[in-house]
Amino acid sequence: MSDTILVIEDNPQNMYMMRFLLEKNGFIVIGAENGREGIDMALQCRPDAILLDIQLPEMDGYAVAAALKAHAELDAPIIAVTSYAMVGDREQILAAGATGYVEKPINPETFVAEIVQYMSMARDAQEKQK
Repeated sequence: MSDTILVIEDNPQNMYMMRFLLEKNGFIVIGAENGREGIDMALQCRPDAILLDIQLPEMDGYAVAAALKAHAELDAPIIAVTSYAMVGDREQILAAGATGYVEKPINPETFVAEIVQYMSMARDAQEKQK
């Protein structure tokens, strides 16, 4: 069975690229166009990882990450995929609950490997907690 990844991204071109790369590598991808929809889908589908844009309509990625972390039943790593690359941005999203951080524009050559690495790190951490 393939891992399922929820991508919360409002830009259609970015969504297309991430979906294409992930599906090409055997992942099942579900998408949400805003934070509220993403939270609902995460609770309903229980994905293996969540890729989260920060600059979203209605509810920014910081609020979405915090809301997702408030649900103890969700143990999927949250990986910020964002163009926010100023000093402190990485720390701010990690403090909000993200497990990892990938800068946009994504590098198609390394994107899937970065996601897999964060997923593996999260699984290792979960195993150590058991």
